[in-house]
Amino acid sequence: MNEAVCSVGVDVSKRKLDLALLLNNKLKTKVVENSQNGYSQLHQWLLDRGAVMESTHICLEATGPYSESVALALVELGWTVSVVNPARVKGFAQSELSRNKTDTLDAALLARFCAAMHPAPWTPPPAEYRELRAWVDRLQALKGIQQQETNRQEAYDASGQSALVASVQVHLDWLQQQISQLEHEIDDHINSHPRLKHDATLMLSIPGIGDTTVAKVLAYIGDVRRFDSAKALAAFIGVTPRQKQSGSSVRGRTMISRTGHSALRHNPTLKAFGERLKSNGMAPKAVVGAAMRKLVHLIYGIVKSGVPFDAHFGAKNLDLQDGI
Repeated sequence: MNEAVCSVGVDVSKRKLDLALLLNNKLKTKVVENSQNGYSQLHQWLLDRGAVMESTHICLEATGPYSESVALALVELGWTVSVVNPARVKGFAQSELSRNKTDTLDAALLARFCAAMHPAPWTPPPAEYRELRAWVDRLQALKGIQQQETNRQEAYDASGQSALVASVQVHLDWLQQQISQLEHEIDDHINSHPRLKHDATLMLSIPGIGDTTVAKVLAYIGDVRRFDSAKALAAFIGVTPRQKQSGSSVRGRTMISRTGHSALRHNPTLKAFGERLKSNGMAPKAVVGAAMRKLVHLIYGIVKSGVPFDAHFGAKNLDLQDGI
């Protein structure tokens, strides 16, 4: 990079982007819309203020689809971008004894974090993974509404409001139709992309793992081979012991908690592992947590090796992996 290094913080919200540019110890700020037009304004503002692409580093927090859209646009324009864990930024703020919080101050904090910590550049997931995540996000949203309506229907039924029970049922029927259609679309999407299909087939060879979990893993984690180890993958998902979830979590416990229960029942390797832990006096919830971690290690090993699940191999080799 050139000698004059420029650091930029972008605080992302639904409707706007708060910008902070740190160059030669001078801070400049601006607000633009969170839109394609806003991204163009951001790009031009940086250039007008003396930012050089080859020596500029932009940081923003991981906040789901909003931050990814901004990051993707900036990378496509040629900027170096890091999408950082909010917990890291919070820790940096605490080290600065920074307590005040506004969007502009957050952007300035991100610029200082970027200058001091030099986080790794962000690489956009391939288009097929981004599209899959959009499908899975929509599916999860509808399932959440379905659960809310089911709870509402039960309450109406308990109070004898039969007309409202029938009204909710109409909505539930429609939701189930939409959910089934989305599940079909997700399966078609995975099967139409060789890389997704290959990894899905490997994961589905693991007893206790079904289509829903596979779709979530592919959507929210992407290619597990990008992690240096199974332990690193488990930490990213949030199933390592004593791990606190942050804003950058991929909903790991939600993603595989039910799968952990299922795998304990149906996966011979994990079932034997769980029984051994129970016999050693481990509490039931802790057993499920340990099974979830084992399952993540199993997914990583199978996808990384390209070899489908084998009960004997799994039982023999899982305990050799670090962090279990």
